[in-house]
Amino acid sequence: MNAHIPALTGGGQVMAIVPQTFEETFRMARTVVASGLAPAALIGKLTGDDAASAVAVAIMSGAELGLKPMVSLRSFTVINGKPALYGDGLINVVRMSGKVAYLRTGCEERNGKLVGFCEAKRLDTGEEKRVEFSQDDAIRARLWDERPTVRKQVWENKERVWKDGLPNDAPWYRFPQRMLAWRAAGYCLRELFGDVLGGIRDEFEVREIAEAEEMRDITPPAAAENKPTPPKPPKPPAPPSAKTIEAEPERPADSAEFVLGDFLTEIETALAGAKDEADVEEIWNDFDAPAVLETEGHEDMIEAAFAIKTRRLAQLSNLNGG
Repeated sequence: MNAHIPALTGGGQVMAIVPQTFEETFRMARTVVASGLAPAALIGKLTGDDAASAVAVAIMSGAELGLKPMVSLRSFTVINGKPALYGDGLINVVRMSGKVAYLRTGCEERNGKLVGFCEAKRLDTGEEKRVEFSQDDAIRARLWDERPTVRKQVWENKERVWKDGLPNDAPWYRFPQRMLAWRAAGYCLRELFGDVLGGIRDEFEVREIAEAEEMRDITPPAAAENKPTPPKPPKPPAPPSAKTIEAEPERPADSAEFVLGDFLTEIETALAGAKDEADVEEIWNDFDAPAVLETEGHEDMIEAAFAIKTRRLAQLSNLNGG
């Protein structure tokens, strides 16, 4: 006698799972971390509940902007402890707010120079705004980059070394029109829809601010008073240890210590500028993440690196209507 098998029914509306309490949010965050889908830019070297806390904060930050939990994880990154939205994420948040009559971004040529623009109008107040960010603006801000080759760090013989004459893969060189338009959008949307964005900036602007802060020269008090700093007395040698410990060989002066979180963030940032699947593959091959992570003893993070690549491919597929 055959058991009765109920028929499968298609259709129905797909709805996101949206947590209503902190406990539900943290439970969802733990699930995301356990699945290996937590963005590397969010969790870095964090594990366990520390990683889940970072994911939970991203989910809650997105909820304040009207984003569903998984959309928040795809839209947010963290740079020097500051949350930021990817360029398309900033525009999507405003579009989803229901307060937009129209929103247009683009780039045009004027007198031989590129000019990015964003124009938008509020549906509730009727206020309109158009903001431009030109090639000359980018040059003054030291963002514009026309160098086909640059000096950068690469991995050779298990070490990170500086090399000249490498292809310039910076977003401002590869996608100048998009970067000009996104910068104009960042200024325009924060001014016109400040209540929607709540002070959140786009990823590239936050990164540039962080780099400027790192490069800022802080004058020591002694130098400010034109007084030479007295030399410190030599430190006495440490007594010999009872056990002989083999010293780790020093890294060459032109190499840098491998930082897992920075490496994964670099991959995510580079892939964010990819315009199609071919670009993604090219960038992925340049980083050679599986080999680098295996060499550095982080084999457990190879799947996380692949997840970054897969997420960017999915974003491009959605943008292209695939």
